[in-house]
This record gives sequence, C-alpha cells and structure tokens, in this order.
Amino acid sequence: MRIPELIRRKRDGESLGEREIEELITAYVRGEVPDYQMAAFLMAVYFRGMTEEETAALTRAMVRSGEQADLRTVGGVTVDKHSTGGVGDTTTLVLLPLAASAGVRVAKMSGRGLGFTGGTLDKLAAIPGFRTELSVAEFTAQIRRIGLAVTGQSPALVPADGRLYALRDVTATVESIPLIASSVMSKKIAAGADKIVLDVKVGRGALIRDRDRAEELGRLMVQIARRAGREATVFLTDMDQPLGLAVGNALEVAEAIRTLQGRGHPALVELCLELGAEMMRLAGVEADPDRAKEILLKKLESGEALEKFREWVRAQGGDERIVDDPSRLPAAPFVQAIQSDVDVYIRDVDALRLGRCAAKLGAGRQRKGDAVDPSVGIVMGGRVGDRIERGRPVAVVHAASREDLSAAVEEVRQAVSLSREKVPGRPAVIARIAGVDTFGR
Repeated sequence: MRIPELIRRKRDGESLGEREIEELITAYVRGEVPDYQMAAFLMAVYFRGMTEEETAALTRAMVRSGEQADLRTVGGVTVDKHSTGGVGDTTTLVLLPLAASAGVRVAKMSGRGLGFTGGTLDKLAAIPGFRTELSVAEFTAQIRRIGLAVTGQSPALVPADGRLYALRDVTATVESIPLIASSVMSKKIAAGADKIVLDVKVGRGALIRDRDRAEELGRLMVQIARRAGREATVFLTDMDQPLGLAVGNALEVAEAIRTLQGRGHPALVELCLELGAEMMRLAGVEADPDRAKEILLKKLESGEALEKFREWVRAQGGDERIVDDPSRLPAAPFVQAIQSDVDVYIRDVDALRLGRCAAKLGAGRQRKGDAVDPSVGIVMGGRVGDRIERGRPVAVVHAASREDLSAAVEEVRQAVSLSREKVPGRPAVIARIAGVDTFGR
C-alpha cells in the first residue's frame, strides 16, 4: 500500500475501499505512517468528505485497532452518552451520576478537548487522583459494581482514535463530519454499550455551526450505530452561548457539584433531565419521559445523584473530599470579576470567543501533546436572558498570570453584550433524531 497514492485519491474526491482504510489505520497505529502523512489524509477528508460506507469502514477500522469491552456480564442494558463538544458543556459530569442513581447502567468512553471545546477527560483529570484510563476488565467490573464507569482511549481501547483525535486538534481538521462521526462512534462501539444517547452541539461554540450539517452528522451517527447493531438517539442542542456558567476544567467540576447539590442553572438541569429521561427509556427503566424526569428530579433533590457522583470519584481513585469542599480543586492564583454599575440583562454571549479565550488561558491545547491548566477559565454570571444586579459579577476570570488575566478580561468584555431591557432566554434543546427517518420536536 502506497500512502501517497491513497492521499492523492482522497484529495481528488475518489472513494476508498474498506481494506484500504483498514490498512491505513493499522499502519498508522503501528507507527509505520508518520503524522505528516496522516495529517495530509485528514485534510483531504476535510475538503472532500467521505461516503457513508467509507465513514462506517473508518469507524470499524478504528474499533478494531484495539480491544472491545464485552458488557454482557454486567447484566441488563448499558447506555452510553456522548457530546460532540462545546463550550461550558458540563452535562456529562451531572448527567452520568444522575442517570446511574436512577438505575441506568452507564458505560462511557470519552475524549479530551478539541480546539476551543472542552473534553470530559480533561475535566475529570482536574479532580486530584482521578484515573481517566481504565483497563477493559476494570471498566467492566466498575459498571457491575456501581453502575457507572468512564474511561478514555488507551493502548487497549481505540488507540487509533486517541492518535487521530490529538492530530485533528492541531491540524484544523476538527470540524469534518465523517471524522467527527467515526471518532464518536468508534468509542461508543468499542465501549460496548447497548444503547447510545448523542448530544450534537450546534452554534458558534460548537464544532458544527450550521443546523443542516448538525442534522447530517446526527443521522450519519444513527446509521453507523444501526450498522453496528446499536440503537442511538440524537439530540441537537444550542451552543451559540455556553451551556453552563463555567468554562474551564476545575471550574466545570465545581459547577457540576453545585448542580448535583440542587443549585445548578435551570438550563443545564433541564438538558440533563431531557437526556436522562431518554437514557432511562433506552435502558428500559422508565418509558414515559415525564415520569422519568420526575424520578430524576427526585434523585437530585434527595442527594442520591450527588452521592453517586461521590461513589464514582472514589471508584476511579479521585479525592472524594472535593464533593464537600470544592476548594480542594486546582485554583488559579489570579482572579478578577467583571461587574456592571447598573442592573442589566445578558443579551448575548459569543461562545466561540469565550471558548478561545479559555483555551488561551491554558484550559485548552494549542499543540498536540500540550498539557492543560485545570485551574483557569471563566465563570459567567448568567446565560442569555438572565438578570445581573448592580454590583454582581457579569463574569469572573481565573488566570495563571497577571498578563493573562488582563488580556482575558478585555476579551470577555468583548464576548458578552448586555442590555438594560429584558431579554428572552433561549431553549437548550433544539431537536431530536430518534431514527434515520424520524426528526422533529
């Protein structure tokens, strides 16, 4: 197999066969294909795309690059949840223990941040001692024991995606629909869950900014799941503004804890209830969505969801004391609040600008292999439509240096627009794709 020939063919818009794609991925994982050639291939895919058959073949090749978890010994239906990435997307940290506390067996393989979007593994890694890589045996045993486990790519599980994921992040190929679909679905299939809930973000702060392309991505992932014998539901959710109030790894963990304590922003809570109800339906726990939401809300109010979060942190080696004392999380040395001199409403928040600002602070990666600073980021005082009283912070910036702090404060001021007049809020959920030919809400 001549790699330059495959790159040329894809560059010229030709379709590749399953065996060719399999050999390319296998050779890359073995180190026989250098990053510069794979980067050229990714860029060719970015511009020329892939057919559904090619994307499915790429997904299968990535799955076969490592082991696959066999969850049949866990007992019952297992459900995975995945987000395509956004700014301030704390959903997973709240939703997974919430659903698990209601009886859903949650098996999730996750990834690190891409570009300006946050990654679940980076957030969990902000918890002192938390292990983000589990062996297949540990992953399976933990689900059996506490009903919840999250792991990242490793030499054992989807190593191809681990390498491609990092390379896409630094080669401006993150937004490609077939690359997103194959990355997400390879992790879902390898993790072994029977059912999958997919949260496709759309808007300025998402990898996909156009609703039509987001629907295309959603349907493609449903098709790939169906080919693999899995059932998937896709939600399209708004990412024109950050979903939660916090943008930054440790800051988002702290927000997740507040939310599980019953003090979260209503928009984040509502999305978690919506996705959680679908997870309960897929797991066979509760078919009626309204009844499922009632159950989940009671789990929040009773503290059972918070206790499941504590159990999860403990199971993966994390310092569970953060649940009662979030000040044990990494903290930035320089903090500044941006306040208003009058009562105002938040009119708009540019999620992309805010996400890029957080990345510059150190919450994201500029180059492959970069470490992230778990302590830095931004905490908003509210979402669009929320009222900010005089003297209360519109936003709070957390930085590693005075220079970073000064630059970020100015950037946040530019990213947020305010109004003296009341502004309507925006719903988090835009639409739902429950099957290939089923769309609408």
